[in-house]
Amino acid sequence: MNVQFRLRTTVFFCTLSLSALLSLAHTTLASEFEISAMLGQMHSSDLITDNGTAIKVDSASNIAIGIAWQESNNGQGQILLNRVSHDFTSENNTPNVIDITYAHFNGVAMFRQQYYVTTISLGVGGAYLDADYGSDKLYPSATAAIGTRYEFYKNITIVTELRGYATLINKDDAIFCQQALCRANFDNSLWTDSTISVGIAIKY
Repeated sequence: MNVQFRLRTTVFFCTLSLSALLSLAHTTLASEFEISAMLGQMHSSDLITDNGTAIKVDSASNIAIGIAWQESNNGQGQILLNRVSHDFTSENNTPNVIDITYAHFNGVAMFRQQYYVTTISLGVGGAYLDADYGSDKLYPSATAAIGTRYEFYKNITIVTELRGYATLINKDDAIFCQQALCRANFDNSLWTDSTISVGIAIKY
């Protein structure tokens, strides 16, 4: 990962975090907000070679950070950032990496049972894709999730989540290419990722 990409990612994260905090200030329940951190395993779409042969993209560990505020007793607004690095091997057996940073604004519905809460989340935002051999690109993206929450201590909650991402891409974008040499190509115009995550949320 080059220094320029790290700087852009840092600025991107800081800008979104600032936006989340500003949104918190404009909500009627801004005094009650929540920070969550989750770890998971993410599975993605595959890529293809120039002649159409499939390139397997591995499943990889991901980390997610969420900033949420309580809109009502049964609903939250949330800014969610998710980061993953997928490995793949091109047809000449060269190892490659594609780094993806997801950033989404989500609405979270909460359905309370006796001992836990079931959540359903829908969101819109963007996906920033960066290939170590090639270039980077920002694409529009949507996300949906179902999860559970179990409060095991005052203001501390264990969260689990099954989440999917759908990113609209231009399959002709040559982000895996340098000059005329391409190590991979997009298979179609929709890039998908799915993750199973577990983490902790702290309410303030």
